[in-house]
Amino acid sequence: MTLPVGTDAVRQSLASFRQEREADWKAFEALLARVEKRAPRALSEDELLSLPLLYRSALSSLSVARATSLDSALIAYLEALCLRGYFYLYGARRSLRTRIGDFFLRDWPAAIRDLWGEVWTSVALTVIGAIAGYWLVASDKRWYDAIIAPSLAGGRNPDSSTEMLRSVLYGNGDHLLSGFAAYLFTHNTQVSILAFALGFAFAVPSVLIILMNGCMLGALFQVYAAKGLGFELGGWLSIHGTTELFAIAIAGAAGMRIGTSIAFPGELTRMAAAARAGRVAATAMVGVTVMLLLAGLLEGIGRQSITSDVARYSIGGGMLALWISYFYLLRMVRHGDG
Repeated sequence: MTLPVGTDAVRQSLASFRQEREADWKAFEALLARVEKRAPRALSEDELLSLPLLYRSALSSLSVARATSLDSALIAYLEALCLRGYFYLYGARRSLRTRIGDFFLRDWPAAIRDLWGEVWTSVALTVIGAIAGYWLVASDKRWYDAIIAPSLAGGRNPDSSTEMLRSVLYGNGDHLLSGFAAYLFTHNTQVSILAFALGFAFAVPSVLIILMNGCMLGALFQVYAAKGLGFELGGWLSIHGTTELFAIAIAGAAGMRIGTSIAFPGELTRMAAAARAGRVAATAMVGVTVMLLLAGLLEGIGRQSITSDVARYSIGGGMLALWISYFYLLRMVRHGDG
């Protein structure tokens, strides 16, 4: 029978209850703390064998505390202690190597496949933005300065000579490009982060950021195409661009998933829908970081050292085929084999 709260009987019962069992709780808590911070080998054989016994003792104490309506703080403490014990004794524990392997072999590709609609929407928005940027600059070159900041342009504009633009593509303008390349990588990283982080505002900022990024790409391409260097610019950009632009598209897709989940939560609450979407989006964004780092390596190594247009397109096309196969085709092959 539940005792009235605040009576002497309750206080005496609580004191007796603690005196009889608190030593076991503290011993269990101390063993968990040691094994969580270090490893099972930090405990002796007797201590390892005592863990399940102390866990069952803590569960028994929790059951008694709940049944007799003892101190709520004590119940909360025992619940937390039992939960820690459960996760250690029965939870799946994986090594760091296993976790990394699972991420690359399963978690990351699965997240991208889950986001497939948003990813290809983001790709389409990039293409639309590029077409718009190209058309605007072609119709009035003053749009170029409005679309692309001078720091991002790297000294290139509609009035640049063909020789200057060509020198940037094939190495003679490397002194102009070193600072620009670092700024470009920083810019694309910022675009990815913003496209993801601002998605909570019903996905509107993510859409606008992806469109603007495509618009900048189109504006730059128009400057080169007007001087007969559009094909050459495409090769120069493709070495790292297929990886980098795909990463930005995924970041935008992750932001869109969160934003649309908040806007249209369905049967869930908005917070629950955002939390569910956030798990997929966060996994995708960890992969985006990997892609951006790889794009930076490709840019640093191949930007000026590889000057053949065929080689540049081959590398860019190969990387794009690699990403598509990794994200979308590998599972189909495995499924077919199974």
